[in-house]
Amino acid sequence: MTVRRFRYDAPGRWLKGNTHIHTTASDGGKTLAELTALYAGAGYDFLCCTDHWVASYREALPPAGELLWLEGVELDGTDERGSFYHIVCLGRVEGVMEPMGLPAGLAEARRQGAFTILAHPHWSGNSCGEALRYPFDGVEIYNHQCRWLNGKGDGSVHWNAMLAERPDVAGLAVDDAHLRPDHPGWNGGWVMVLAPERTEGAISAALRAGTFYSSCGPRFDRITWDGAKVHLETSPVQFVRLVGPGCAGVRSGSFDGPPLREAELAVPLDWPYVYVEIEDGRRRRAWTNTLFAGAAAAAEGAP
Repeated sequence: MTVRRFRYDAPGRWLKGNTHIHTTASDGGKTLAELTALYAGAGYDFLCCTDHWVASYREALPPAGELLWLEGVELDGTDERGSFYHIVCLGRVEGVMEPMGLPAGLAEARRQGAFTILAHPHWSGNSCGEALRYPFDGVEIYNHQCRWLNGKGDGSVHWNAMLAERPDVAGLAVDDAHLRPDHPGWNGGWVMVLAPERTEGAISAALRAGTFYSSCGPRFDRITWDGAKVHLETSPVQFVRLVGPGCAGVRSGSFDGPPLREAELAVPLDWPYVYVEIEDGRRRRAWTNTLFAGAAAAAEGAP
């Protein structure tokens, strides 16, 4: 039996951030300074600079003040089999350039220890098999820009396919903000990281550990585990769903009942992975990562 650790049993406070942002260094419409003012004014604590094939380095980012910037880069192109990908790489990645192509760029980013995220798989036309081709650390389950472009901002099907193989894959909601007249959206999808302090090290560690939730509006205030049930305190929501593999699920709430602010749900011990989704009266959703870190326990074993 493999013992699993409850992912959200960690000290800290919730910090709001976005892991997919573009600046004028690639195809974004605003500078780092303009983005800092915009997002700080919306209550953000950190942003990740992820320009296309332009790696961001700590030395070139604004100093930590009202908002903290983290290093990153976005790679795009086709692999050896002709599959098209966009891949966000968080952390310092040196020496990646567009002429080297996607396979070499991804290999170099992974060699340098980047946190790799499959970006907007629905918009990119990726199949679930293509999502499983590489050992991505995470996948965008909501991309605000792609939802606006053609309605293909939902990556939850790809996420569940990945979780069936690797239950620790993180799910992220992002803006993918470009903030140009033809790409205006922002502050529509974000992550809330549970970290002991607002520093690059603490936030990066929490992202890698999956100690965060993703949201398009609703809020998790508290996520605890008593050994049998998960206990939740949230902003007002209409539904709380415990999501497992395949058709497995447990739910609370209704379409026309009063909003929920608290819920407790028994977690089936034979599910290889499980996460929580909440949905408010405006049909906006938020998602935890899988509740337990580590390999899936055997059906007869307790988490």
